Amino acid sequence: MPMTDNPAPIGRRRVLIAGSAAAAAIGIGAAGTATARPEPASAHTGSATSASAICTLTRELTEGPYYLDHALVRSNVTENKPGVPLQLTLTVVDTATCAPLNKALVEVWYCDALGEYSGFVGNNGHQEPDNGTFLRGGVLTGPDGVATLTGIYPGWYRGRCIHVHLKLHTGVTLTPDGSFIGGNEIHTGQLFFDERITQAVARLSPYSTNTVPRTPLSADGIYGNGGTAAGLLALTALGTTPSAGYRGTLTVGVDLDA
Repeated sequence: MPMTDNPAPIGRRRVLIAGSAAAAAIGIGAAGTATARPEPASAHTGSATSASAICTLTRELTEGPYYLDHALVRSNVTENKPGVPLQLTLTVVDTATCAPLNKALVEVWYCDALGEYSGFVGNNGHQEPDNGTFLRGGVLTGPDGVATLTGIYPGWYRGRCIHVHLKLHTGVTLTPDGSFIGGNEIHTGQLFFDERITQAVARLSPYSTNTVPRTPLSADGIYGNGGTAAGLLALTALGTTPSAGYRGTLTVGVDLDA
């Protein structure tokens, strides 16, 4: 069955299994380049100043059919999945004041190098162990509004370009078992990747063993050729080769009164 995102939004504590073609929607960011210079290990990854410098409203994108409400709180979502390292540095700001949001829970979920989502392995035609949790999790922002997560560069599945799903929550309560409860969902969106960098990553193993044709960014129905208005990350190389990985940054502006 083709794996496409479902346009109907769903709340927490629900799982949507079947998907269909999604309508276009949007987010914010800035394009990176495949020739980005390596970033020093000591480079600063976010600040209240950078958060307040950009406060454009990030509009909603479809949640898609593969959300699982495990409510995992952790900064590293990799779980030993093979792939090119990815660091996400996301800054959350209130567009009404341009102030960074403290203690907002930034949650991500996405597919592995073979286009398989945990909890749904096999839907993209590849068989592998499925623990239902890999490449899923979230972390609280600090006083500067910044949340940093570590994982791998996403793979792709039929009908969609490479992307990461995103949810933001406020007012959550952390529990001793490493999860969160309660709170309010304030944003659902997606993050996108520069096509030139994706081409370089797709040539590497294990991405190169993905048997499903890859949809480029320009042909994705949800991204919709939206540029920075559609959640395109700014990507910085972490080394001198694509296999060293990338850091993706984005300022996400939310309307707390919406």
